[in-house]
Amino acid sequence: MSNFVDETNICARAGDGGAGCVAMRREAHVPMGGPNGGDGGDGGDVWLEADRQVASLLAFRDHPHRIADNGKHGKGSNMHGKKGPDIFVKVPVGTTVLDHETREPLADLAHHGDRWLAAHAGSGGQGNARFLSNRRRAPMFAEQGEKGEERWFRLELKLMADVALVGYPNAGKSTLISVISAAKPKIADYPFTTLEPNLGVVRLDDETEFVVADIPGLIEGAAEGHGLGHQFLRHVERARVLVYLIDLSAVDGDSPARQLEVLRAELGQYKPELLERPSIVVGSKSDVLEASDWGEEAVVDFSISSVTRQGLQPMLWKLSEQVKESRAGEEDRSGFVIHRPLAEGIEVGREDDAAYRVYGRAAERAVSLSDMTDLGALDVVRQRLDKLGVNKALVKAGILDGDTVRIADFEFEFFQD
Repeated sequence: MSNFVDETNICARAGDGGAGCVAMRREAHVPMGGPNGGDGGDGGDVWLEADRQVASLLAFRDHPHRIADNGKHGKGSNMHGKKGPDIFVKVPVGTTVLDHETREPLADLAHHGDRWLAAHAGSGGQGNARFLSNRRRAPMFAEQGEKGEERWFRLELKLMADVALVGYPNAGKSTLISVISAAKPKIADYPFTTLEPNLGVVRLDDETEFVVADIPGLIEGAAEGHGLGHQFLRHVERARVLVYLIDLSAVDGDSPARQLEVLRAELGQYKPELLERPSIVVGSKSDVLEASDWGEEAVVDFSISSVTRQGLQPMLWKLSEQVKESRAGEEDRSGFVIHRPLAEGIEVGREDDAAYRVYGRAAERAVSLSDMTDLGALDVVRQRLDKLGVNKALVKAGILDGDTVRIADFEFEFFQD
């Protein structure tokens, strides 16, 4: 079983907020007591964080759930509950986060330290001390903690490499990367030897190094799902330079020109902008045949042999020049990015039974009081919903007196004041 996983699902579940406390001061020497119930603590958020020390998404294959702790409940004497700690889930640099259902891209963690808030924690409930006012001298209600978000996502990894080796199965990609770097991919004399991408660091001198990715072999129709290469086309996307590796020894196979035509066609069908990427064409296995033996010298920029190491150094220096030029053209970036989803607003919809449904975290939060039979609690709810603009939104949606309104699990009949 492969230890490299480049796509998987993850369930992020944030912690629930702790409940607020209902408590009253009852000391004998305090003639006028009062509410002193503390707030509940917020739950823990779930963050995804790009980490260069993580190589693949293997950790999520069998254990996709990442769950943060709940906040603690409030106590008397205005003692607030402890916040649940946030958890930071490490993912490889180059991980893209997609909506599990729609596959809509949500975040691109392309640099070490980039963070994205995957699941927002529930807020802690307010204790009854928060509801003391001139109108309410002894509030006997508090808020329950808010539920934390629980969401499923699709994670897809796009390797971060300077150079991507693209070629037919058995074109010599694995052998080449094993010779020019310390990578040790599996090498054998049959198609689709490489079942997972391999990364290797090429170091030419003290100041010149770059990362090369060995992409599993492409065949004609790969972009449409043929062969194995289509599973790894996404790993070509981030490469600064492409190497089209042409098998010069394929006597019974496609000519060098035909191989190049197929490879470029597959990349173009997958993502047309890849054809504009800096690239070189390299003929491999020149110890067996040269491009001149095919009468196609103009097709290849370099002829190499990974066995005899013929032509490797000129090719590598050319690649280093292209990588440097590409790096120089990129914007400088310092620090890391924190991705926070925008706050949701209020939306009103209709349900099958013609009831009005109010959507939005703020509105649902407003009705999370523990005892909706308490007149004081209901008064607080009314004030909060009015402040959020819920009443105006319902009127704009065409609600009439006596119509049913639902917010989360709370249901009531609407009447204009």
